Amino acid sequence: MKRLHLAAYGLLAVSVAGYTTCVLAGTTYEVADVLSTTPIYHTIEVSTPKRECWEEQVTRQDRRHDSNDSATPEILGAVIGGALGNAVGHHSTNSKVGTVVGAILGGTIAHDIDNANHEHDTVSTQTVEKCRTVSSVRQEDKLVGYDVRYRYNGSEQTVRMDRDPGDKLRIRVNAEPVQ
Repeated sequence: MKRLHLAAYGLLAVSVAGYTTCVLAGTTYEVADVLSTTPIYHTIEVSTPKRECWEEQVTRQDRRHDSNDSATPEILGAVIGGALGNAVGHHSTNSKVGTVVGAILGGTIAHDIDNANHEHDTVSTQTVEKCRTVSSVRQEDKLVGYDVRYRYNGSEQTVRMDRDPGDKLRIRVNAEPVQ
């Protein structure tokens, strides 16, 4: 138990010695009269995003194909093409090849003509909402501190502070011996 008390007294002695050294070094606190306080502002730009929307008329042109499920035009084209191909062929081999080629070409041509007859262009107009984001920029003065002019011991000094000290300003005075 005695060792614990001795350690505590030792810490207390070091603390007192440090305080005494501080006082011996000549640091004191005094109060000075404030002569003027000037607020310091910096102008900054503040950007605020804003959404703008409007309505527009949009015209669309679509190519539409009416579905016709009938195979009649293709069959008729194949028959006519086959007959023409058969008539063009002079020999039995040529007439068989001509019949097949004529039927294929006739069916394809009939299919294309049928599709062309069933295609329509449609035009539609509709109102759509379009939006975009724009930035609104404004300038703003921001308080960054105060220039404080004060008098201490007959001498005027200036210091920048982050707050307004009022009429009085607490200052730290250090006195050191000159060698």
